[in-house]
Amino acid sequence: MNRINQDRLAQQLNLSRTTVSRSLANHPSISAKTREKVLQLAESLGYRTSHGRTLRRRRSGKPLTVGVLIGVPAANVAMATFPYILQGIRERADSDRIAVDVCYQDPATFNPEAKRQTVFRQIRAGNWRGVILIYPFPVPAVELISRKISAVAVLEDYAELGLDSIDVAEADGFASLVQELAQRGHRRIGFVAWHYPVGGHWTLRRFGGFVEGIFRQGLEFRPEWVFNVHRSSRPAIVGEPALVAADLARGVAACTRRDGVTAWVCAADHQAYQLIHDLGRLGISVPGDCSVTGFDGIAPPAGMPLLMSMRVAHEDLGSSALARVASRIVNPNAPRRKILVEASLVVGESVAPPRSS
Repeated sequence: MNRINQDRLAQQLNLSRTTVSRSLANHPSISAKTREKVLQLAESLGYRTSHGRTLRRRRSGKPLTVGVLIGVPAANVAMATFPYILQGIRERADSDRIAVDVCYQDPATFNPEAKRQTVFRQIRAGNWRGVILIYPFPVPAVELISRKISAVAVLEDYAELGLDSIDVAEADGFASLVQELAQRGHRRIGFVAWHYPVGGHWTLRRFGGFVEGIFRQGLEFRPEWVFNVHRSSRPAIVGEPALVAADLARGVAACTRRDGVTAWVCAADHQAYQLIHDLGRLGISVPGDCSVTGFDGIAPPAGMPLLMSMRVAHEDLGSSALARVASRIVNPNAPRRKILVEASLVVGESVAPPRSS
């Protein structure tokens, strides 16, 4: 099969290569109808535009640098997913010859009024043309950044600010986990999440998928089997995540023993593995006494069973984020985009039929 390039697109559409190139770059001289024909064929054939090279041609060879701001909290990042997202960003950056500048920032201390924040220094100096935001940040800080340069959010949604976002198809993923549990005989299923100093919307979106799954399967929904989702839930003890997780496990253990909850859906893998560890210290085994699922598909810590989870293609999230921010730099007035990446089931070893079935 011939390599997919602009010459091939031009040949199939009976257009000049210049017209194809300008259509892919959203050039104002090209009609909307022609541009749409080119984009549709390019998408159907899997053609990928290199926005980095487009930008360099427009800027007389000046290198493009994109900042990557990772919202890393002060503690408990051992099982974070950002290294995989960053890998996808860097692979795409190498392909498109874009420079990437990575910064780590505790979102709880990210104050847009502070003059010494690295991200704002880079923006003021003109070193960054765009920025990728990984994990939730305070809305005021994100609003200030997005007013100054093109910004794309990963694993968070700032719809009120009009930012592009790259996220996971969470609703379908959590509904699938509930379906898997129901097929194994579980009728009483709870939901577990953690509180974070800057929580964002991702926990609520994942909880929404869980509730959808519960109602799809005709199962009982009980608010007391849901931990740390409602705004009135007790906030986390900042700096003491182990104590918070242990306290959460005691609540989960009580519901397991008192109400006969046989399975727990956790908002993320790192939460699920911690829950399994803490339940074990309380005399509840997984999956013997109850089943536990997660979400992300990351490798288990030493000595832990592999979770039933939904594996997220984090590298694809990173690659898509870099492509999107490059496109946004070229076309700052284009409509907002929200790109969802599908997750796939990992059967794992943390789920078994309930003992009563």
